Amino acid sequence: MKMSKSFLYITLSVITASSVQAQTLTRDNGAPVGDNQNSLTAGENGSVLLQDVHLIQKLQRFARERIPERVVHARGTGAHGNFVASADFSHLTASPPFNEAGKETPVFVRFSTVIHPKGSPETLRDPRGFATKFYTEQGNWDLVGNNLPVFFIRDSMKFPDMVHSLKPSPITNVQDPNRFFDFFSKEPGSTHMLSWVYSNLGTPASYRTMDGFGVHAYKWVNQSGEINYVKFHWKSQQGIKSLRSNEVIEIQGKDFNHLTNDLYSQIKQGNHPKWDLFVKVLSPTELNSLDYNGLDATKIWLNVPETKVGTMTLNKIPDNFFLETEQSAFSPANLIPGIEPSEDRLLQGRLFAYSDTQLYRLGSNLFQLPINQPKVAVNNHNQNGFGNIELKDSDINYEPSQYLNLSENPKYKATQTPLSGVVQQKAITQQRNFYQAGEFYRSLNEQDKMDLINNLAGDLAQVKDENIKTTMLSYFYRADKDYGTRLTKAVKGNIKQVAQLASI
Repeated sequence: MKMSKSFLYITLSVITASSVQAQTLTRDNGAPVGDNQNSLTAGENGSVLLQDVHLIQKLQRFARERIPERVVHARGTGAHGNFVASADFSHLTASPPFNEAGKETPVFVRFSTVIHPKGSPETLRDPRGFATKFYTEQGNWDLVGNNLPVFFIRDSMKFPDMVHSLKPSPITNVQDPNRFFDFFSKEPGSTHMLSWVYSNLGTPASYRTMDGFGVHAYKWVNQSGEINYVKFHWKSQQGIKSLRSNEVIEIQGKDFNHLTNDLYSQIKQGNHPKWDLFVKVLSPTELNSLDYNGLDATKIWLNVPETKVGTMTLNKIPDNFFLETEQSAFSPANLIPGIEPSEDRLLQGRLFAYSDTQLYRLGSNLFQLPINQPKVAVNNHNQNGFGNIELKDSDINYEPSQYLNLSENPKYKATQTPLSGVVQQKAITQQRNFYQAGEFYRSLNEQDKMDLINNLAGDLAQVKDENIKTTMLSYFYRADKDYGTRLTKAVKGNIKQVAQLASI
C-alpha cells in the first residue's frame, strides 16, 4: 500500500516528538501525578478508595468530554492576597508553602454563608465558609473550611439529608425549624455544632473578625514519607467580633450586605486584614491514643498545642465579581505533594462531591478560568468539553506512548497506609456525642451563655412535635445539666421528661 506524503510527514513529526525533554504528568490543578497506572486500593485485593482523587478526576473529566447557583455556599465574597511562611516546616511536610521561612504564596479567599441563597442578607445565622486557594509551584491547594471548628455530621452519607432539612421546605419554600430539628433529633452528634452555630459566632460582625478552620484532619507528609496528622486554624489578627441578636436586627435594617461592604471598604482604605495560620500536629500513634475518634468532624482536638506556620494578608478586591468570586471553584480534592486527606469519613466524601459540583457548575474546563488556573504548566490529556480554549497540537492524547515522553513521576506516589478489618458499613466507635458540646458551653462567659440559650430557644420553641423538642433538649442536657435546664425553661419544656430521657 502506498502511503501519502502527508501521512509520512505526520508520522515523522510524532516520532520526532519522542526526543523532547521529559515532563511530569499533572492533574488539572497542576499537581504532579505519582502513578497513572494503578488505582488506590484497600490492600492488594481490596476495594478502590474514594480518596484516589486522580482516578476520580480522570473519570469525571472523561464523562463530561461530550456546562447554576451553588447548592450550598451560594452567597459569597472574595479577595486576593498572599501567604507568608513563618519558618521552614519541611521536616513536617513537603508542600511548597511551608518549605522556607518567608516563602510567599499568592492566595484567593472566598468567604460565604452555607445554607442561604445568593442575594440573601449576610446577617442571617449560618456557618461561614472560609475557603483559601494557594497558587503554588506544584499546583493549586484548596483549604476549604468554615469559621467554626466542627460540623453537624461525621459521615458524608448524611450531607444531602442535612442540607435538605436546613433548606426551605419543598412545599412552602420556607425554612422551618420543625424540619431541621426533626433531622438533628436523629443525629445526636450534631449537638456540638449546634451549640457553636447558635452562639454569637453564628452571626459574625465582619469577615475580618472571625477565625477559620479546616475542620477535618489532613496528613502532612515530608520528603522521607513520614506522616503526621494536622488540623488547620486561621486566627484573625483583628480579633473576633460577633453580633448579638439585637445588633443583627439593627444592622439588617441598615445594611444587609454588611460583611461584603466591610471587607471591600477596609481593603480599599489600605486596612488589609491578616490571619495567622496555626496547625495542630499529631503522630498516628498520638491520634489513635485519643479517648475519642480524632478523625470525627464533630470533634475538636482538645489540649493539643498549636504552632504558627504563616500569615495571610488580603490586599486586593476582585476586578469583577462574576469572573473571580462567582467562578472561583474550591475543592478539598485540590491537593499538592506533602498534603494528603485523612480517613475522615466526611472529608472522604467531600473529595468527590466538591469537585463534582464544580464540574457541574462550571464545566470540565473550569481550571482554564483565570481565577482557577494554576500558576504552573498543566500537562495531561484531558480534552474538549464546554468552554475549552486550550490549543493542543499533538496527535497523542493518551498515556503511555512511545512517541511522547509525558508520564508520572514515582516521587509523588501516595503514601502507603496500613489497613486492618473488613469492608463494612458501620458507624464509628467512641462517638461521645455530647461531652465536647458541654466543654464548649462551660467555656462561655455568662453573657454568651445567655445569648446561646436565647438564640437556640428562638428556633427550638417553634418545634410543634413535643417528642422532637424533648429529644433535642435531652441532648443539650446531656452535654451540660445547666445548659439543658436553662434551655428547657426557655422553651417551656418539661424538665422532668428531659432529665429522664437524658438518663437513658
